[in-house]
Amino acid sequence: MTRMVDVSGKEEVARTARAEGELLLRPETVRAIVEKRVEKGDPLAAAELAALLASKKTSELLPHCHPLPLTHVEAKVTPFEKGVKATVEVKTVARTGVEMEALVGVTAALLTVWDMVKGLEKDERGQYPDTRITEVRVVEKSKGP
Repeated sequence: MTRMVDVSGKEEVARTARAEGELLLRPETVRAIVEKRVEKGDPLAAAELAALLASKKTSELLPHCHPLPLTHVEAKVTPFEKGVKATVEVKTVARTGVEMEALVGVTAALLTVWDMVKGLEKDERGQYPDTRITEVRVVEKSKGP
């Protein structure tokens, strides 16, 4: 039997979650991002938008997640020496937390950057020896007023 956890007896309270993760890239790819030389456009702006959209669709992607009325989603994707870092904060007033929404936002952001720079990341065999998503985690969550 498969079922969602019954949260109908829980009180609706304010909930927040912040997650982050990194996409490791070649130094020349990071330079192309910073210098706005990526053929497909600005991966940082696209990734932030993807994070917003993905966070709102979490319950459609993960079968046991409850659909939640998100009251706030903020995504920030920034380059650093070894790649890009995505941070997503999600808020709601609901009976269950928003950790998964924040994590889905982070991973969608990182996958969006990967998709946009994959031509710069492939080696001569079409592989991605240096590219990896790492350090995806919930940094903080809170519940209550």
